Amino acid sequence: MIIPAIEANLKRGIVLLEAISDEQYSNKSIGPYYSSIGAHVRHILDVFDCIFDGLQENKIDLIGRKRNQLIENKTKLGIQYFNEIIKKLNNFNIENLNKTVKVTDDLGLGVVTANYTIAAILIQAHSHAIHHFSSVGYVIDQLKIELPDQDFGFNPTTPRAFSSV
Repeated sequence: MIIPAIEANLKRGIVLLEAISDEQYSNKSIGPYYSSIGAHVRHILDVFDCIFDGLQENKIDLIGRKRNQLIENKTKLGIQYFNEIIKKLNNFNIENLNKTVKVTDDLGLGVVTANYTIAAILIQAHSHAIHHFSSVGYVIDQLKIELPDQDFGFNPTTPRAFSSV
C-alpha cells in the first residue's frame, strides 16, 4: 500500500507540470519564501533520490541532495525526474520495507543519524512531498493556476469539513 500511495501522489505532480508553462514553473515572485513550483518539485524528488541512492549501502544521506537547478526551470526535466523516481519506486522490492537503514540529516542544530526502516523513510518522504505540494498549492493559487485535482497538497488525515462555528 505504501508504494501505490506514493506513486499516486507523485503522479499528481506530473499532471500539474503537464498543465503549466516553464515560466509558471520557474516563477519565484510569490512571497513569503519566493520559491518556485520547480524548486519545490526538485526538492521533493531529491529526497526520494537520496533514499534510492542510499539503499545499496543502507545509508541514506538526506543532506547530500543533488539540487540540480535545471530541474527547477524546465517542466520537461521535472516530469523526467518524476518518472525516474516513480520507476525506482516500482522497481523497489517491497519485501525490503522492514529492512533497517541509517538515515542522516541536519536538523538545524547539527547532523544526526538514526535507524529507520525503509518503510518509515518512504512514509516520511511521502508526507514531506504532500507538505511541499501544499506549499505549491499556495503558489498555484497566487499565480491563478488551477489545481490539478482536489486532493493536491492535502494530507489524507486532514479534515475536509471546516465549520465556521
